[in-house]
Amino acid sequence: MKKVPEITLLFWIMKICATTLGETAGDLLAQTLKVGYAVSSLLLVGVFILTLIGQLTARRYIPALYWAVILATSTAGTTMSDYMDRTLGLGYATGSLILVSILILVLGVWYATEKSLSVTNISRPRPELFYWTAILFSNTLGTALGDFLADDSGLGFGGGAILIGSLIGLVILAHYFTRISSVVLFWIAFVLTRPFGATFGDLLTKPTEKGGLGFGTQGSSLILFSLLVGLVVYTSLIARRRTAI
Repeated sequence: MKKVPEITLLFWIMKICATTLGETAGDLLAQTLKVGYAVSSLLLVGVFILTLIGQLTARRYIPALYWAVILATSTAGTTMSDYMDRTLGLGYATGSLILVSILILVLGVWYATEKSLSVTNISRPRPELFYWTAILFSNTLGTALGDFLADDSGLGFGGGAILIGSLIGLVILAHYFTRISSVVLFWIAFVLTRPFGATFGDLLTKPTEKGGLGFGTQGSSLILFSLLVGLVVYTSLIARRRTAI
């Protein structure tokens, strides 16, 4: 049985919500609670591994479990990226280049091994491992790109979000009006929605004098968590109805 959701508009709404929550929750742990990027990364990678084990052992798509893994990759990706860019001093550009290279390598090995990069028919352990590895590094890459746009590009939080949103719009147009592979467009969109979430998360959390809305990491995380839980409950009800039919 398939273990991943259908790629619909609701999927992308939940993905953006989860990645934005990953940004605010990662910053809450590493910065607000002063745990630090290195320790936060270790803790959150541990959470990712635990949720991934549950996902791999499940026999079908379970919305709560699937989105728990997505959230874990997003939160861990936030602190991992910040550790590379800030603690190690690599900077956003160098960190992004390293992560792009890793993501391309993962996708290349996945294709060479499975002869496919399908994201709609994941049912065996090996392609699922490739799937989640690619997602982890795409979310980490997205954090670095989002921080670069917000901090180093001069666009600010709002400008960065508008730019990424425009690029996502182009991907949507390419999906409907070109013959570009849907798999290629999926991974482009998946990477882009992460920096969109990162810049939108910064817009929510940063103080107004720095161009943000001033909700803080705690308030923003609570709002986004409540929204994501509501959407997961909704998709779970839909999945149960389809199973009953």
